[in-house]
Amino acid sequence: MLDKEYLHVYPYSLADARERDELTLWQESRRENVCCKEAIEEAIRKDFDGMHLKNDSVQSVIEQFGYKRTACVLANSIQQKQYDGRFSIGNKKWANSLYIPSDKINDRDFNGDFAVDSHPAVLDGFVSQYCKAYQELGLFDYTHCVGDKHEQEFDGKVIVLSPSILKDRYLCPENQLWLATGGFGSHPNSSGRAVFATCLRDGEKTRWNREDIVGVLDEKHLPDWAREKLQELQVEEPCQENKIGSQSM
Repeated sequence: MLDKEYLHVYPYSLADARERDELTLWQESRRENVCCKEAIEEAIRKDFDGMHLKNDSVQSVIEQFGYKRTACVLANSIQQKQYDGRFSIGNKKWANSLYIPSDKINDRDFNGDFAVDSHPAVLDGFVSQYCKAYQELGLFDYTHCVGDKHEQEFDGKVIVLSPSILKDRYLCPENQLWLATGGFGSHPNSSGRAVFATCLRDGEKTRWNREDIVGVLDEKHLPDWAREKLQELQVEEPCQENKIGSQSM
């Protein structure tokens, strides 16, 4: 978990930004992408000795720009060079799993401005370092959930918040576990989106959208600290049926 705030990675294309009257946000995010690209190139120049890349080379970039922007720039770099066989199949699959808005206007590809120009084989190693660092955060994902999210009732169950919703400084598994307490979005096939929930870590109550939720946590993955907090919440709100083991598989 990082201690600083990072500039938001703008999620839309230039055309969308103009339509949404958010051109300044697009410009700021693009400039930060370019700075991140240059920082990656500098880290590789500094940490590659001609044979090996220093094991923690990626850390300085993550600390400066955060996990999300670093991922955006690295994924874009591979997407821009899909033809290059020096990128591993696994890293190409990872890069293609991230959505990078297309920013081609006439003959200008703005995404090319933040494609890292380092040697592909060395950059591939840098990407592998990033993926390892991200995995070490221990975040919950769909493999820790049960059932079909689209058919599940969330109310009264422990749900997993998508890491994409969390700011970099809050990227830890403790911030992903929430007790769903209501809202139309808690119900499958509802036209509503709102899911009201309480954070198991600190008791914060807030509203999420159904699409922000990865799914219902499998009880076997519920940490002891979260189980204790869940029991406390059940005492505080005895009317809630807060059992995560009763969901249909």
